[in-house]
Amino acid sequence: MQVTVTEIGNILTRSSGFLRTVSSHSAQPYRGCPFGNALCGAGCYVRHNGHVTRGRAWGSFLEVRGNAAASYRAAVDRERRWARRVRGAFSIFLSSSTEPFPPQEARYGITGRLLEAMAEEPPDLLIVQTHSHQVTRYRDLLHDLQRRCRLRVHLSIETDRERLPGLPPHASGVAARFGAAADLKASGIETVITVAPLLPIADPEGFFSRIAASADAVVIDHYIGGDGSANGSRTERPSLPAAMAAVDPDSVGLAYRDRMVRIAERHLPGRVGINIDGFAARYS
Repeated sequence: MQVTVTEIGNILTRSSGFLRTVSSHSAQPYRGCPFGNALCGAGCYVRHNGHVTRGRAWGSFLEVRGNAAASYRAAVDRERRWARRVRGAFSIFLSSSTEPFPPQEARYGITGRLLEAMAEEPPDLLIVQTHSHQVTRYRDLLHDLQRRCRLRVHLSIETDRERLPGLPPHASGVAARFGAAADLKASGIETVITVAPLLPIADPEGFFSRIAASADAVVIDHYIGGDGSANGSRTERPSLPAAMAAVDPDSVGLAYRDRMVRIAERHLPGRVGINIDGFAARYS
């Protein structure tokens, strides 16, 4: 993987498209993702975003935005005023196009410094989206942010299977992520497990029971519609749907998602979100 240190003009991007009803802004402490060659990378919608990849293979590069915290401090007053005037609230989704807690975070600390800057000048709402159990390293900082703004941590757990034949392993194991979710919830941080994209589940009743014990809510998002195309055509390009079908042919259709939603609602009544409504905390 090629790792470079760069600078960003404005770390706060005004949300549009999929995120428009979720947050006023998104923030990406890195460009690219070292998880691109893991299981989550196989279903990652960003791999099809030419603006991000610039012709590079997803998982082959990581741009470290060394001035992310300084950029936030420089932009926050202007962006807060705009968001409250135009969107009604200043809310940030961290992050939609990269993993905020990659292994390189231990060396560069970009996300940590950005969270510290947000604690100094907090948004009205911060949503932290991650695939990594390493989020727990920032538990104290997240508690500080929670005292200053509304905070939700979204932790992706797409399946209860540790491996899917024909696909790479998880970047962060299923058990490790469940442990992290339970840790955050027990410490008083609002925790949401995002089953996104939904992959074949071996034991649906057990899976959603485990989610109910480990998180405050669940979001279920199928690649059909969830990848930004009407029929999942972006995700059809790589090998993910074929690998899903080999495990469970039903899993590649929206009827499978709807069946999982019904099971989830038995375990988490009133706390199940579907697709974009779930990411915005609009639950059934």
